[in-house]
Amino acid sequence: MRLGINLGYWGAGMDSDNLAVAQEADRLGYSVCWAAEAYGSDAATVLSWVAAQTERIDIGSAIFQIPARTPAMTAMTAATLDSLSGGRFRLGLGVSGPQVSEGWYGVKFDKPLARTREYVDIVRKAMSRERLSYEGEHWTLPLPGGPGKPLKLTVHPEREYIPLYIAAIGPKNLQQTGEIADGALLIFPSADHLEETAIAHLRAGREKVGKTLDGFDVCPTLPLAVGADKDVSALADMFRPYTALYVGGMGSPKQNFYNQLAQRMGYGKEAAEIQEKYLSGDKEGAAAAIPERLIDQTTLLGSVERIADRMQAYAAAGVTTLTLAPAGFSLEDRLASLRAGTEALERAGLA
Repeated sequence: MRLGINLGYWGAGMDSDNLAVAQEADRLGYSVCWAAEAYGSDAATVLSWVAAQTERIDIGSAIFQIPARTPAMTAMTAATLDSLSGGRFRLGLGVSGPQVSEGWYGVKFDKPLARTREYVDIVRKAMSRERLSYEGEHWTLPLPGGPGKPLKLTVHPEREYIPLYIAAIGPKNLQQTGEIADGALLIFPSADHLEETAIAHLRAGREKVGKTLDGFDVCPTLPLAVGADKDVSALADMFRPYTALYVGGMGSPKQNFYNQLAQRMGYGKEAAEIQEKYLSGDKEGAAAAIPERLIDQTTLLGSVERIADRMQAYAAAGVTTLTLAPAGFSLEDRLASLRAGTEALERAGLA
């Protein structure tokens, strides 16, 4: 199992530290450095900044939002980043959510599965540098009846094939991801529930197109906080606002993918309470309502030995790249967490 690092959103108050974190991950031999975007910083700019100041680590978008760019623009960006980084780019895509898609981008959040499938088809076609023509429900290229003609990407990526990942949570999205992608970006993954909440659906998608999970990258992100095992409860408290935001506030009462995932993990009653409190403005109450076990199951907390045991569980569940989001009150804390992650992987016998 490989390790990755997730820098999260640029502009979240740790910008001056994030480059140092990426450089330390590069030095330690981490496999990939991911950057995110929502409605603040864009991921492409951050990744170009990181790529210019690292040497070996891959850079990846987790995610480029599908409603933010046309498929052809995404292909252009992917090819450019791969070229500039010397063949180190991984393309992660996702539909985002209805609030961001419709509120920020003005793009209707409908038929996300069909839209994703068409988007991936066009991106792959464009990156292959064949002349781009496409007839689908959501995109038609060139536009009919006008002056447009099929064009070909002029820039050459470093590699002939750029790995493509999809951020997936729901069963249908996971199955489609297994069909059309090279990897899956997962969030709030519990090793105890990974088979039924993710792996089984990915496997079904792979089987549908005559493939297995061999070579498919299962890549969850887990927050990491290192400390004494007796302090696990205090470490878990660090992630209450983070968990409350996603389970309670990412979406509407009827459409919150993270809340639905918590329900599938057996936290139906708790998920409803967290959401009700968060959406009513009681963010502290929502954070307090989160069971400690839910946080512990979806993060890496405690000593290096405890984290090593958890890493073994994730590897046994089918994870191939474990992406860490190290927490800390200082840069040194975050760098120490990165080093602890490497040590835990070695102790687990997974390096």
